[in-house]
Amino acid sequence: MSKLGKTNAEFNLIEEGDKILVGLSGGKDSLTMVHALKEQQRRAPFKFEFIAVTVSYGMGENFDKLIAHCKEHEIPHAIHNTQIYDLAGEKIRKNSSFCSFFSRMRRGSLYGAAEKHGCNKLALGHHMDDAAESFFMNFIYNGQLRSLAPKYRAENGLIVIRPLIQMRERQLAACAFDNEMPTIGDEACPSMRFDVKMPHARANAKKMLRNMEKEFPTLFTSLNAAFKNISVESFFDKDKFNT
Repeated sequence: MSKLGKTNAEFNLIEEGDKILVGLSGGKDSLTMVHALKEQQRRAPFKFEFIAVTVSYGMGENFDKLIAHCKEHEIPHAIHNTQIYDLAGEKIRKNSSFCSFFSRMRRGSLYGAAEKHGCNKLALGHHMDDAAESFFMNFIYNGQLRSLAPKYRAENGLIVIRPLIQMRERQLAACAFDNEMPTIGDEACPSMRFDVKMPHARANAKKMLRNMEKEFPTLFTSLNAAFKNISVESFFDKDKFNT
C-alpha cells in the first residue's frame, strides 16, 4: 500500500471524483490490484469509485469463484461478455502468434465497458517486470525505445492508469498466495484451445532479465530510475538539433 500510494502521488493516477474501471482477469496481478484499490478507497483523503470488470472471451469460462470472491469482499464486479474467441477462430491463422490479437481485442472490450459503466479511467495490472520486458522486447525486436507508461490518454479520451507499475511481479504473486486469493491461471488462456505458436519474445525477455538480475541485483531499481531519466538529446535523432 505504501508503494501504491507513492506511485499514485507521483503520477496523479487516481484523483477526486474518478470512476475507474479495473480490468480483472482473475490472475494474481489484477486480483491484488482490486484489493489494493479497495483499501486505498478507505485510506485516501479523497473520494473515488471503481468497478472490476472481467472480459469473457465467449469460450465457456467459469467465473463462479471470482464472482463469489468479489461479492464476499464487497468489490463491485461485472462480467463483460464478448465473442472474441469465435472471432479469433476466423482471424488467426494456423501457427500464428495470438497474444497481440487477444490483447488488442481485450483492450478494446475494456474501453467499451468503461463507456458503458460511465468510467473516466481504466486501471490495468501491469507491473515493473512487464515494463522491463516490454522495453527490451521493443528494443530487440522492433528497434524502438518504448515501455509501459504509468498513465496515458487513449485515442477515445479514456485515461489509462497502471497503479502497480513500480511493483515487482514477485511481490504481487506473494500477496495473492499469502492471502489465498482464488487466482485464475492458464485454464482461462485462449491459447490452450488453439493450435498456435506460443509467444517466444516475452519468454526470452523474462529469461534474459532473470539472468541479468542475478549478475546485477539492482537491475530493476536502475531501470525504474532510468525510465524517469531519459536524455533524448543523446540519441540519434537528426531532428533534435534542428529544433
